[in-house]
Formats: sequence, C-alpha cells, structure tokens
Amino acid sequence: MEEPEMQLKGKKGVTDKFTESIYVLANEPSVALYRLQEHVRRSLPELAQHKADMQRWEEQSQGAIYTVEYACSAVKNLVDSSVYFRSVEGLLKQAISIRDHMNAATQGHR
Repeated sequence: MEEPEMQLKGKKGVTDKFTESIYVLANEPSVALYRLQEHVRRSLPELAQHKADMQRWEEQSQGAIYTVEYACSAVKNLVDSSVYFRSVEGLLKQAISIRDHMNAATQGHR
C-alpha cells in the first residue's frame, strides 16, 4: 500500500515542479518584453492614424482661428473708421447743398 502512496507523492512533486517551471517561464522578463512588443506592433498603426488625424484637425482649426481673427480685425477697423465715414457724409451733404444752390442760382438768372 505504501508504493501507490509513494507514486502519488512522486507524481505530485513532479507536477508541482513542472507547474512552477511553466509559471517561471511564462513570466520571464523576455516573455513580457515579447508581449509588450506584440502589443505595440498591433497598437502602433491605429495610434499613428489618430496622431495624423489630430494634426490635420489642428491645422484646420488654426486656419479657422486665423479667419475669425482676420474678420474681427476687419470689423474693428470698420468701427474705427466710422469717424471718416461721418466726415465724408458731411462733405457729401455740403456738396449736394452747394450744387442745389448753384442750380437754383442758374435757374434764377434765366
């Protein structure tokens, strides 16, 4: 009866050692680096595409920002030039008034 028990203990010992060896091999640093390399190899193309998309969106955004800033500057310049528009308006009214006086004077001489 002792022999089957010894065989069982022997098999258990061998099985435990084999399991421990497999565990050590599966968690060896070179295996971890291989898994990391595989992960990077699979993930890198997608990440590169995301980066390219983000750069393209940034360029488009910069273009839109420039356009808005330019439009704001143009509006501000228009507001600042309102003084000149009022001056031109006054000169035009004065010119029309002088023309009307000249027309009235020439009609009165006829």
